[in-house]
Amino acid sequence: MNTTNASTPDSPTPPEGRITCEVQDGVLLIGIDRPAKRNGFTPAMLAALAEAYTRLDDDAGLRVGVLHAHGEHFTAGLDLPSFAPLMQRGERSVPFGLVDPTDLGRAGYRRRSKPMVVAVKGITFTLGIELMLAADIVVAADNGRFSQLEVRRGIMATGGATLRMAERSGLGNAMLHLLTGDEFDSAEALRLNFVQRVVPAGQELAEALRIARAIALQAPLAVVATRHSVLKAVEHGPLVAMSEFETVQQRLSNSEDAKEGVRSFVEKRPPRFTGH
Repeated sequence: MNTTNASTPDSPTPPEGRITCEVQDGVLLIGIDRPAKRNGFTPAMLAALAEAYTRLDDDAGLRVGVLHAHGEHFTAGLDLPSFAPLMQRGERSVPFGLVDPTDLGRAGYRRRSKPMVVAVKGITFTLGIELMLAADIVVAADNGRFSQLEVRRGIMATGGATLRMAERSGLGNAMLHLLTGDEFDSAEALRLNFVQRVVPAGQELAEALRIARAIALQAPLAVVATRHSVLKAVEHGPLVAMSEFETVQQRLSNSEDAKEGVRSFVEKRPPRFTGH
């Protein structure tokens, strides 16, 4: 197994927190690391998270990302005292030109093209919910505690919750949780389609890694194109997505990976995809 660390998870965590990165066989593990503060995000952490997402997209050797957390909780959300001055000035902590972890398509930011699987546990508040809704697949521990509680702090969710909660769960369900800021559990998150799988606490990262490794075995160009088609259908409608079917399929069919797919089928062996 090929493993490298951009930020060593075993070294002491600085008070302002950090984002750790670890590579395992084409999967980039991105860790939220500020457990003393329930992994509350500082501006520096959010900028570092965007850098990690950008690394995933830019490194041809990486095929899938897995976002997880160190400690007992996923994240309590934004560390409001450190973010309040930015909010009051209308500024953002993520530098322009990077991949936006909330994947909102804002001007000046890139959108992620490779798949992201998220493993959540314990407290998953505000930004935590928005990060998992911006991802592709979410595995939750059965001890999950979720809340989109911005209304309790006099602010509004601006990381995608007001868009994606209704899309996933329907208008009434979204309004119930957005307007009350109540806390709900993993079973409710599964019912609302906010998460795709619930597992016993302690098994969420292993299950997320299992899913990510299964994705990493597939043809990278086909995975990216399939993901893009699904998102285009959701965001722009099925007719827009369908209008690209023939063009995309022609491009994929002429790739080396498509040829390898045929060869492996004929030779009755697992394919060896290269992303070309």
